[in-house]
Amino acid sequence: MRQTSPAWRLAACAALWLGACGGEDSPDTQVRAVIAQAERAAEARDAAALFDLLAPGYHDGRGNRFEDIKLMVRGYLVAHQSIHLLTRVESVELPATDLARVRATVAMLGREAEPDSAWDLAAEIYEFDLTLARDGGDWRVTRADWRRAGTS
Repeated sequence: MRQTSPAWRLAACAALWLGACGGEDSPDTQVRAVIAQAERAAEARDAAALFDLLAPGYHDGRGNRFEDIKLMVRGYLVAHQSIHLLTRVESVELPATDLARVRATVAMLGREAEPDSAWDLAAEIYEFDLTLARDGGDWRVTRADWRRAGTS
């Protein structure tokens, strides 16, 4: 049975954002730079840009495939008119030239903080383990696993 809560859909959406396009920089630099690009695409609610980060052969530990994630992302974007993410790359491993394993932490904010407010935010924090592969110069997410921060 697949989870359908809004938090889970956002977690899946965030997993998609952590893929990317290549460039002249090292693979490590490319992957890290793309995280910022992916975060901007998510906050701009740009579904097409998010789908470009997903490999056609994508799968995850929950049994989701490419089309499943696309449906979840679309649903989340329709339901949430405002998306705010804080993303931190914990590690990037490059076991091969065209393969990257990324561990990232993503805080998904329910609303934007007022400039004078304390930490008065509704946030959920997830940890992601991603596998990205370079395909024709573009980095794409081929697998994603995630969990709430602090859980095993």
